Amino acid sequence: MIFRDRTDAGRRLAALLGAYAQRRDTLVLGLPRGGVPVAYEVARALGAPLDIIIVRKLGVPAEPELAMGAIASGGVRVLNNAVIASMGVSPEAVEAVTARERRELERRERVYRGGRPAPEIADRTVILVDDGIATGATIRAAVMALRQLHPARIVIATPVAAPSTCAELRPLVDDLICAQSPEDLYGIGFWYERFPQLSDNELRAYLAAAWQEDGELAPDARPVAEG
Repeated sequence: MIFRDRTDAGRRLAALLGAYAQRRDTLVLGLPRGGVPVAYEVARALGAPLDIIIVRKLGVPAEPELAMGAIASGGVRVLNNAVIASMGVSPEAVEAVTARERRELERRERVYRGGRPAPEIADRTVILVDDGIATGATIRAAVMALRQLHPARIVIATPVAAPSTCAELRPLVDDLICAQSPEDLYGIGFWYERFPQLSDNELRAYLAAAWQEDGELAPDARPVAEG
């Protein structure tokens, strides 16, 4: 199954999430940027509020691609002490990397939210949405961050993901919904006819269309279509 675009993917994914529809405790969180158009359609279909969670990897100074932890929206930090110890990263270096990445996270929060406060997570069913999952590193960090905010349930929902990644993620959450899980993933974009990069302005348009004063999804609002 090839999705036309992220809007199509979100609608197909939403059809698999009916158990979470019209529930007062449900919150849909999109992972910027590509997860937001998918999450927008999921939130519309479920009658649930839409928000975002921003995750920033904390890379080892000598090997930035190697994660020694992550920070996320809500002031959460998760550290991998085993990596920190094995790589000999000093506490001062950990704090320096954290401070740098937190500045970028806060910048994105300002750009995307425009002063809107982060949603309440405690005791809610949180559906974490991305447009596809390859290695799972980012969404795993988001799950670890959310756990520290005490949700009632965490659900991962994605249009496409590798079977091995799903198997690794499933024990970490309460539910995992994947529209398709091909053995040969190749890349997330391979499963979309249109898979454009999303700009900050386009992301803000999705959020603006969704947010009202009470935080519920605006029923008649719709951002400009992708691409």
